[in-house]
Parts: sequence; C-alpha cells; structure tokens
Amino acid sequence: MAPVHAFTKKCIKRMTVELVTGPGSDVDSFICVFLALGHLAYASTAPASTTAITATGTPTQSILAEATSALSAAGRSSPTSSNGLSTVFQRLFESIDVLGAFIVKATAEAELQLQKLVHPELFYSYGESPPVYPTPQGSGAGEWDDAYAQARAIVANMTTNEKAGILYGGLDAKGCSGFTGSVSRLGFPGICLNDAESGVRTGELVNGYPAQLHIGASWNRSLAFERARHLGREFKAKGVNVLLGPVIGPLGRVAKGGRNWEGFSNDPYLAGELVAPTVAGIQESVIACAKHLIANEQETNRLPFLAGFLGLFNQSVSSNLDDRTMHELYLWPWYDAVKAGVGSVMCSYNRINNSYGCQNSKVINGHLKTELGFQGFVVSDWYAQRSGVASANAGLDMAMPNSRYWDLFQLSLAVANGSVNATRLDDMATRILASWYRFAHFDNPGMKDHASTDARDPASEPVLLQSAVEGHVLVKNIRNALPLKSPKSLSVFGYDADGGRNTSASDSTLYEFGLTNAPEYTNGKSFSGLDMLLYMAEVVPDGNHGPSVALNGTLKTGGGSGAITPTSSISPYDALLQQASQDGTIITGDLASFNPRVNETDVCLVFINALSSESWDRATLADNYSDQLILNVASQCNNTIVVIHNAGIRLVDRWIEHENVTAAIFAHLPGQLSGSSLTEILYGRQSPSGRLPYTVAKKEEDYGSLLEPTLPDSDAFFYSQSNFTEGLFIDYKSFIQSDITPRFAFGFGLTYAEFEYSDLKVKKNSSADTSFLPPDALEPGSVSPEGGIASLYDVIVNIEATITNTGSIAAAEVAQLYIGIPKSGLPRALRGFDKQLIQPGQNTTVSFPIRRRDLSIWDTVQQQWTLQQGSYNVMVGKSVLDIQLNGTLIID
Repeated sequence: MAPVHAFTKKCIKRMTVELVTGPGSDVDSFICVFLALGHLAYASTAPASTTAITATGTPTQSILAEATSALSAAGRSSPTSSNGLSTVFQRLFESIDVLGAFIVKATAEAELQLQKLVHPELFYSYGESPPVYPTPQGSGAGEWDDAYAQARAIVANMTTNEKAGILYGGLDAKGCSGFTGSVSRLGFPGICLNDAESGVRTGELVNGYPAQLHIGASWNRSLAFERARHLGREFKAKGVNVLLGPVIGPLGRVAKGGRNWEGFSNDPYLAGELVAPTVAGIQESVIACAKHLIANEQETNRLPFLAGFLGLFNQSVSSNLDDRTMHELYLWPWYDAVKAGVGSVMCSYNRINNSYGCQNSKVINGHLKTELGFQGFVVSDWYAQRSGVASANAGLDMAMPNSRYWDLFQLSLAVANGSVNATRLDDMATRILASWYRFAHFDNPGMKDHASTDARDPASEPVLLQSAVEGHVLVKNIRNALPLKSPKSLSVFGYDADGGRNTSASDSTLYEFGLTNAPEYTNGKSFSGLDMLLYMAEVVPDGNHGPSVALNGTLKTGGGSGAITPTSSISPYDALLQQASQDGTIITGDLASFNPRVNETDVCLVFINALSSESWDRATLADNYSDQLILNVASQCNNTIVVIHNAGIRLVDRWIEHENVTAAIFAHLPGQLSGSSLTEILYGRQSPSGRLPYTVAKKEEDYGSLLEPTLPDSDAFFYSQSNFTEGLFIDYKSFIQSDITPRFAFGFGLTYAEFEYSDLKVKKNSSADTSFLPPDALEPGSVSPEGGIASLYDVIVNIEATITNTGSIAAAEVAQLYIGIPKSGLPRALRGFDKQLIQPGQNTTVSFPIRRRDLSIWDTVQQQWTLQQGSYNVMVGKSVLDIQLNGTLIID
C-alpha cells in the first residue's frame, strides 16, 4: 500500500488528540477537519457495484475510475479449487490495498485543492522557477575596473544603515521619477532616475524624440546611436543620472500588447542590434536602464489589485515559458544590452514561471548576473518589489520609488540577524556606486534644481528630423501618387492632422502620461487623468480599455511612463500649410467631421491614428470610426492618401484595396517633428526607407492565440497563467509555420526606387572554431564575461550581396538576411541587415558578418549555445517573404 501523505499522518495524530482536548481554531486544524470530511465524501461516492466508472476530466472522477476499475478486476475471479478460500482472502486483501491507495490519492487531491484555497502563494509560486543562490558579486572586470575600485573604497567606509539607505527611494524625489538616499559625508549625493526612453518626461525645455518602435522601423543602427547620444545629453543637463530606457521587454508577443510601441521590434535579433548602440549612446552621458526583465508581454493583470498594497484579489500574471524559448527569444536582446555595458536593468511587474520578476533568482541571479555576467545594478519597476529578504537574496539591488520592505532599518536588521548576508549588502551598494562612478558621476543631481535649464542642443535637430523621417513605412503607392509634385490643390481630413487643443492645464495627469490628445472615446465617453490613474493601479476590471484613438490631435507618442512631453512640436497640418505656401498650393479640408464633404481637389490626405498605452492592452487593431472616415473620403476622392500614426500594429484591410486609396504610410510615432518629417517623404525630398518591424495581418484572427492578453480563468482566477506554448513561433515565425499570408510581411516597405539583388557570396572564416560546443564554454553556474562567453561573438562566416538601384531616385535599401538553422525547427530567422543609400544606376555591396550565436540554438541539456552541424539555408531579400537570393552554408 502506498505511504500515507506526511501531512495526513500529522492530521490523524492531531485529530486523535483533539478528540479529547477539543478542536483547535488555527488554519492547520481547519485543514485537518476538511481532510477528514473529504475522506468521508470520497468513501461515500465509491460505487457499490464493480462496474468501472469512466473518468470525465475532474481529478476526483479520475481517481474513482482508477480505483473502481482495479476493484472490478480484483473481483472477477471466483474460487474453483481447493484453495478457493485463500483466493477469496487474497482478492479481499488486494481490494483493501486498492482502496487504501485510492484514499491516499484522494487525500492528496483534497490537500492540493485546499492549498490553492488557503495557501495560494505556496501552490502557485513556489517550485516553478528553479532557485539560483547566492547572488554573484560584481567582479569589476574589464572597463568596470576603475569604477568598482572607487565604489568599493566608499562602501568600505559606510555604515550598514548608510549602505541600506542608498538602495531605495525617499520622500523627496527632487522632481525625478525616483531619487535614492545619499551619504553626504562621503560625497555621494544620491541618484536621480527619470523616464523615459524617448525624452525627459515632464521636463521643461526638452525635446521629444521618435519612439523606439519608430527607430525599429528605421532599421538603422547608426541612427539609433545618434538619437541615444543626444537623449543622454539632455537627461544629464536636467540633472538625471539614470535614463529609464531603452525598452527590450515587452518584445511584442501579444499583438494587442499595450506597451509594444516602447520596444524596437518583436524580432529579438532586430531588437538586439538596435539596443546595443542605444545603450552606448546614452551612456556617453548617463546610466542607461534596460527594461523590463523579462517576458513582460501584457498590461492586463501586470500588477496586483491596487498595485498590491492591500494584498487582495488578483496577483500579477505569470509568464510561463521553457528554457529554449527564454534564451532564443526573450533573453536574446539582453545579451546585446549587457555586452554593450548597460549600467542598470529594471525587473518587471509580472511573474516568470510564477515567481515575481523582482525576486526571481533564476532570472536575476541565474540568467542576468551569472550567464550574462551583468556588472551593473538591478532596480525594481515602480512598486514592483514584493518582499524584503527574498528580493535582496534573489538579486534585486535597488527598490523604487521607495521600499516598504527595506526602509525603517528593516534591511539593516535582516543583515544583523543573518537573513541577508553582509557581503550581499556590500555588493548591492557597490554595484550602484560603480555604475554611478562609471557613467553619471556629477554633482547636484535632481530635476528640480535644473528646471530652467534648456537641454535642447541645436546640434540635435538633424538627428531629431532624420530619425523621424526614417521610421515612416510606405506600404502602398499606385498611379504615382507619391511623391507629390506641387499640386494645385490639396485637401486634408482627419482628427490626426493638427496639434489639437491644449488640455494640459485642465488635466495635468493626461499631460504627464502623453495623453492630452485622448480625452475621450469615439463614442463620446470622456477619459480623464483619474481614469488613467485607476488603470495604472490595476483597479479597472479586466476587459476594459482606454481610448483606441487620440481624437484631439496628431499622435506623436504612446501613453504612459514612456511618453514624451516636448516643449514644442510641428504637426502634419502645420508642415503642410508651410509647404503649400511655398508651392502656391490651395489647401482646404475638414479635420473634425466624420463624414466630410470633399470638393474638387488634386489629392486628399486622410490622417488617422492608433493609440496604445501602458496600463491597458488594446481593444482593437483597427477601429471602425477611423476606417469609415477613410472610406467616406475615398468614396468622393480618386486620389486618397492615408497616413496612420500608429503605436503598434494597425490592420488596414477594410480599405487598403479601395481603388481610390492610392497610397498609405505607417507613420508610427515620430516625436515632435512629426509634420516636418512627413513632408520630407510626401514631397520627395527623401525617399521613404522604413521597413515594418512587425507583421501586419489581414484580419485579427490571423494572430491566433497571440492576439489577446491572457485573462484569469476559473482554475486560477487570481493567478493568471500565461502559457507561452507557442515557443519560438511569434509574429512572422508563426505566420510561416501556420501558412498564413499576411497583408504586409515583416521587413516590408516601399521606396521611390527599384532595386536588383545579385552576386550572393558565402565566405566561411577559415580560422573560426565550428565545434558543437563553444571552445570557451563554462560549466553551468560559472559567471560569464559581460554579455556572455566571448566565442558567441566570433564571426563564423561573412555573407555578401550586390544591390543595384535601377530607378531614377536616390533611395536607401534595407537588405535583410534570413537563415534556416538545421535542427532548430524554424524555417527562417532574421540574422542580419544592412541599410545603404544608393544613387540611381549605382550598386553597392551589403555585408552580413555572422557570429557563432547567430547560427546556434540553445541546448537545454548542455545548458550551452550549440553550433549545429549540417546545411544552413541562406536567404537575402527585401522582406521575410520577398527573398531575392538563396544560398547554402555548410558547417561540418
């Protein structure tokens, strides 16, 4: 007979005592009584007959079916020989054994269900994510050497309370999103952290740069660096030590994800190639903070109810994913960020395999600080800390904007009683100070004292413009609709064309979160700053959404903490008026009407947008109001050009094939020079060069299970479980796997020129090590150099092709390299891109240096990146589905 569960034995002993002493009143006593009742209930449901029961899905039915089936088998034999009596007893004892086993299994099931009710944290949170302890201490290797030496010197002179005091924010944030404690006697003034990745949010006299999604659409590494360099300078001028960006989580798994616009792309390679120069550019002036670690793929249930302050109702959604998916998708761009020397990392609100992101030792201690060799500090997202001792030991170094778990000497007490090792406290303080010394060591931090400083450098203006220009993606252009050639008349329609009315004074909260142009829904219902705060606090019930469009003016930023609040901006209508004045064009239109009257005109421009924001996931990928507005204009105008400022994927199939829609542009989120950058393209001063960093489907259903965020279900109502069962197959990989033709493929984009591809060359590096395991592979658990072991970045092969501009206009082409890796299960994955401006009639060579990591898959048994032997398909083209050249790479 199977052994009785340990807790059941304890219950039997306890209940025997309580028969004499009287029942207890604590939780364990209640569970014991409940178990006893469960035993009786199960016994009473056991059938008297020996007919087997068919299980229909519930644990109880399954257990009963198993037990009665065995009992039936035991009772089918009857004694027919002289030893018949012994056979009867044998069958009887066998039946008792089966019944005993049944009771044990039933008891275990009852205990499981009770644990879900009484101790849900134990049931859902523990044992799902492997523990990794202790936290590796920062080594200060390489370029960190001097900064670590300075940090260790100052930490050695700090008291325990002083060390603990610099690890979290205080009441006076000095105008910043958060501000740490200081140690003035040792010359440490504290650290100012402020949003966000595209501009100094809520700062005055600052610029508003294009969003990261816009930079993702540019496919331009050097532009990403220049943008970041000027961003960092502005943050430093405003007294900020830590720029809370760039964003590489969310990656973009969920098509309706509310914060997808804050990242570069849902392809990990493209995201990684753009985050590295962004980190480098920012850290010429201040500390970059890469966020959000990790698998932070939806806004719905990202936080517990009321941000967890009451400890009631729902807990944060858990992103449940396997080891290979973690490495080849979500962790991939983090390698690039850490390799670039990022000084800080922000852990996320969500759970990863049911352990909170800011106390997940596998993620922070294991992946980040061991496997990637991260030398900087880990800071919590705002109010994302969920424990004191557990988060410290799991690798969290700083809590923001304050800490109800570490303040009031709680962390010092934990060190004193041994719950947190003193060396761990030293490491926390050292990591923070080392980053400060290396990247942001300046006096008088804090935005309050720099409010009147004009951070706008005239040298940034060309970068502001060019980064805005290159993120526009032309997806349709028939009958030579574009570029415009000084039309005699032009009509402008749509709510997104102008700057809108200024509502910042009446609703400062909407202003702070970049939503002054979204004070209402298309049905007329208002949306206020209070509504936004309720969404931020996770108080609004699941299934609700903020506005899908911004009706009060052009969309230059998404909403939330990543928004920009520039001092000035130029709307499309402003820029069109200026251009019309130069060309002598008569400009008319109606920016307010849903069904405007269109008079005779040469061209109609219709402006719509697709809003997305932190704190809610999108209600739709194509709103009816905007689509019908386009159709209303197109039905009256035979040259209708549509411009969409979109904070994420926007579907277009309701109107894209209309015969009067001659051109369409995804204008994304271009920042403060929205109008200026658009007219550069509309009037042909520059050919559009953007490419889609995501896939545009024909209908929402084409995204399948990756369309919507995960909601709670009846089995885990307060503990949403988002199971990443699709593995590696998100976005274009999912479309290819499912054989679904998109409207516009990943990497697609038109220009005003035509290009021919030729002369593909695959050149293996003869000196490269192509062994299955990396030559410098470390034992699992050994701390890697910064960004992972060095051989991952060894160039194995160089691939080249020739691109010729066969058109009559200078234009930039984005040549894209996709590789089919043997045994990976993926038909193709992006592994290179090269953007080149080519003059008409000229050609150029595009190059793709391919590293060991680019050709490897993650081996979950070896816990290593492994280089597969065999034939690799090499594909160079204009998009993931427009392959121009094919070749083969052999690794043997």
